[in-house]
Amino acid sequence: MPRRLLLASDAWAPQVNGVVRTLQETVARLRARGHVVELVTPDLFVNMPMPFYSEIRLAMVPGSGVTRRIEAFAPDLVHIATEGPIGWAARRWCRKHDMPFTTAFHTRFPDYAAVRTGLSPERFWPIMQRFHAPSRTVLAATPSLRAELGERGIGPVAPWSRGIDASLFNAGVAPDPAIRALEGPVLMYVGRVAPEKGLDDFLGSRHPGTRVVVGTGPALAGLKAKYPDAVFTGKLTGDALASAYAAADCFVFPSRSDTFGLVMVEALACGVPVAGYPVQGPIDIVGPKGRGGNSELHRSIGAVDDHLDTAIAHALLASREDCAAYGASFSWEAATDQFITALGNVLEDDHGAPIAA
Repeated sequence: MPRRLLLASDAWAPQVNGVVRTLQETVARLRARGHVVELVTPDLFVNMPMPFYSEIRLAMVPGSGVTRRIEAFAPDLVHIATEGPIGWAARRWCRKHDMPFTTAFHTRFPDYAAVRTGLSPERFWPIMQRFHAPSRTVLAATPSLRAELGERGIGPVAPWSRGIDASLFNAGVAPDPAIRALEGPVLMYVGRVAPEKGLDDFLGSRHPGTRVVVGTGPALAGLKAKYPDAVFTGKLTGDALASAYAAADCFVFPSRSDTFGLVMVEALACGVPVAGYPVQGPIDIVGPKGRGGNSELHRSIGAVDDHLDTAIAHALLASREDCAAYGASFSWEAATDQFITALGNVLEDDHGAPIAA
């Protein structure tokens, strides 16, 4: 049966990142299936830039506003997407009023905070444990992340994968001519240009080829000065982003702190093999042997290795056709099914009626 679902998130447009994309795609599909969805997001409040991450706007003292919106909407269940001010305010209201809620673990904030402060990530994990402790279910994208959360006492966990817009990212996309004309192989990164993304590893790697960085962020000016031979395009979206992917010979994902890495799947869908480290994200998508997260593929679609140059060299041997077929298997409809199943199980426990798919 259709339900009234409230999603509370500190990440929302105009931010451009995997969390926002996931929420937007999920909300659109929930509404298309007849569910009534209310959003509580930073644009509804006075907000300020998050320290060290100015693209994220944090709501200022959102408690009373969150309370009013939840009570006016009267949801069947609340999903809290992020651990920021809005997330904490929604969590407080749910606990006070005995409202069942779920949470998601999208971002490894302990690792991000460690990069910014120089402190150990372990100093920050207790905050995550406390935040998620009352959640009926913690949604996480990959098997390795769900395993880690379980080991840290965060759970119960449930899968919530990611998808692609197949009309935009596919094997038929025409390559960007300017990028395609660069001296090959063209090695590409797409995403936020920030210290935690490992871009020094990528731009300082030794494998022959032209390195292309698509995106913007606080580390952009410093990296441009440090790596004058690299090509920095700035932020690209839509058809321009798809064409950039299609022009690359290898997509390089040097981050060690992402929980999924939606850009890897988009690149694969455009026929581009992926190279990365054997960490969460790449290990779940590309797989330890380069044949998918469960080594289920017959042929390679990329490579992971502790040495990025080695991963790049092996990834370049993959077939673009194989990459595109694997990337196309990631569906937002399937991801939404997982979301509905997780929330439906919570409601069934409380009220005896699951959410209709």
